[in-house]
Amino acid sequence: MISKSLIKLIKSLKHKKFRELNGLFVAEGEKTVNDLISKYADANSLFKIHSVMATPDWFKNSKILPGETIELIEITEDELKRISLLTTPNKVLALVRIPDYSLEENFAEKNLSLVLDDIRDPGNLGTIIRIAHWFGITSIICSENSVDLYNPKTVQSAMGSLWSVRVFYRELKPLLRHYFEDTDVPVFGTFLTGSNIYSVKTTLNGMIVLGNEAHGISKELEPFIRSRISIPPFSEKHRPDSINVAQAAAIICSEFRRDQLIM
Repeated sequence: MISKSLIKLIKSLKHKKFRELNGLFVAEGEKTVNDLISKYADANSLFKIHSVMATPDWFKNSKILPGETIELIEITEDELKRISLLTTPNKVLALVRIPDYSLEENFAEKNLSLVLDDIRDPGNLGTIIRIAHWFGITSIICSENSVDLYNPKTVQSAMGSLWSVRVFYRELKPLLRHYFEDTDVPVFGTFLTGSNIYSVKTTLNGMIVLGNEAHGISKELEPFIRSRISIPPFSEKHRPDSINVAQAAAIICSEFRRDQLIM
């Protein structure tokens, strides 16, 4: 039986201000929660589970939760529907503590990272996190006005990749200015016009900047982009004006990693 106070808490976590106030967010679904539990066994995992609410069927088939004491609550399908923040609930819901981690110094000199300028759609952010995970990119830096990482739709679309990719929020202009003026770190930016991604010399480190869904990379950031890159259309007839930012991220990350595999 789930208490009224817990139901109220879970419902409140739909909103960013209550996630920040309580230091908690909601993760739902078998895939997402099972991956979280697998990571939880690792002492270095940043994400700590506060509590798990699930149907008897899920508990019957789940792994034993390791580590510190976690509140486990068996609920019915109807109760899950009452507390779920998703349109289609799936067997299990976990409350997870928001971790506190810092951006590694000189991160861009060491590895390839994604920089997201004003990404507003939670599904896009979640998908980009999964893409980054697939291609071995472990850091994403978002502008401060981008969608919240712990938005329920972002968590759902990122699925288990949320536990493996670190996402930071920073003011992008001073960050990019520093790397442009004080270092020789590669900074690539995606534009509708730029060097053809299929002929660009890619790098093992640096940053790839992806812009807002409707407006692209903001004008104030453009001066700090060293290399403007674009994905050319293969048909000039009846083509769309642009492609989705997550689709663009997948194509560009694939090209960067493909070059490394064939070196």
